[in-house]
Order: sequence, then C-alpha cells, then structure tokens
Amino acid sequence: MIFWVAFGSALGGALRYSLGGLIQRMAPGEFPLGTLVINVLGSLVLGFIVRYAMETPAVGSEARAFLTIGLCGGFTTFSTFSYESAMLLERGEWSRLALYVGLSLLLTIAGVVAGGALAGQALTLRRSL
Repeated sequence: MIFWVAFGSALGGALRYSLGGLIQRMAPGEFPLGTLVINVLGSLVLGFIVRYAMETPAVGSEARAFLTIGLCGGFTTFSTFSYESAMLLERGEWSRLALYVGLSLLLTIAGVVAGGALAGQALTLRRSL
C-alpha cells in the first residue's frame, strides 16, 4: 500500500509542478493563479474519486489510496496556498489576499461538490450499461 501512495504522490507532485508552472507563466501579474487552479482541479478530482470509489467495487483499496492519498495529495498544494497567502498578507496586499483566499475556499469546495456530482452521473451511466 505504501508503494502506491508514494508512487501516486510522486506523479501528483510532478504534475503539480508542470501544470502549475505552465499556468503561472501564462497568467498576467503576480496573482498565484497556478496554485489556485491546481487546488480547484485537485478538489474536483478528489470529489469524483471518493464518491465513485465508495459506491462501486470497481476501485480497489490500492487504487483508491494511489488516487486519493497519493496522486491528489501530491497534486494539491494547500501548503503552498498558505505560504502565498502569508506573503500577500506580509506585503499588505489585502485585496489580493481576500480575493485569493475567498476564491480558493469557494472554488475548491465547489470542486469537491462538482466532482461528486460527476461521479454520480458516471455511476448512473455505469449501472445502466
């Protein structure tokens, strides 16, 4: 089990580094858009996997640990979010801080809800086949 978690974490971290960096290079200004997008996307994927895996035997315990604890855990960047928020606070960028924290909380929670809803649709489709 530890192998699957470690393997997933390595892949998630590499994906976070690549995708987050790409998004940040494309984004205008210093707003931490790459981290925000990674956190929202990671929340969406986690919401989907957890609901889907819990309602069907199609996802075994090793695969579930690989995908949730490993891949999503390595992919999402809450510690980076916290650091970037502290830096905005330290620089006195109150409006950017409020926007970043507010969007991060709202959109990542929405991501989990949307992922769960997508899993519900996938489960309905699976059951109808």
